[in-house]
Amino acid sequence: MKVIAITGKGGTGKTVMTAMFIRSLVNRDKTILAIDADPDTNLPEALGDEVEETVGDQREFLMEERDNLPPDTDKERLLESKIYSVLAERHGYDLLVMGRPEGAGCYCFANNMLRGIMDRIVKNYDLTIIDTAAGLEHLSRGIIRDVDELVVVTDGSRRGLMTAERIRDLVKELNLKIRKMHVILNKVTPQNRERLNEYAQELGLEVAGMVPFDEEIARFDLDGRPLIELPDTSPAVIEMENIIIKLGI
Repeated sequence: MKVIAITGKGGTGKTVMTAMFIRSLVNRDKTILAIDADPDTNLPEALGDEVEETVGDQREFLMEERDNLPPDTDKERLLESKIYSVLAERHGYDLLVMGRPEGAGCYCFANNMLRGIMDRIVKNYDLTIIDTAAGLEHLSRGIIRDVDELVVVTDGSRRGLMTAERIRDLVKELNLKIRKMHVILNKVTPQNRERLNEYAQELGLEVAGMVPFDEEIARFDLDGRPLIELPDTSPAVIEMENIIIKLGI
């Protein structure tokens, strides 16, 4: 069992990288759980999926109905059954969308149950890949725990690498259970490749790979085509294969 969380600031291609991880791993004889933990919920579209209900919907249901349930109701088991009902089975992977953030009021009791449920669900898979929100909110709250690899996606800029540095420092400050952290530089050009690698080394960041700017990805996005259909000849796909080897996935 291995858990990979993918994060980074908005606009860097975090969800694109998540979809490409899944694309490259679906045929490797592994059971895969894809989790969209971003409230914007872009991963299903990138994969060509449609999701009607989310974990957030089920949490809201429990919060609204808990006072109306019979006293002997096992609320954790009820919530778990609701979550399994929104777990979408796809070819080569299962998809779970976290969905809406918490509403007004205290969600401590629901989130405490959700932590245990997510722990059990994740253990059913060889590999869990999480597309997080732009930040570490889901990780800092501990809903998703014990991350083996944190992948920070950044664009081809000095400022993007500085964001990656801040994320690394925040991981240490919050004492999160993250075993390793790597950076993926996205939309890299021949002109900035060498300098970006040098600056990453200056900051002490471990670079897993440099994904070149790929016009085919831009066309897929414009046409609304799922990235899982990208051809094997795509430069970005080829680099993702190298990244997977480097990370030992």
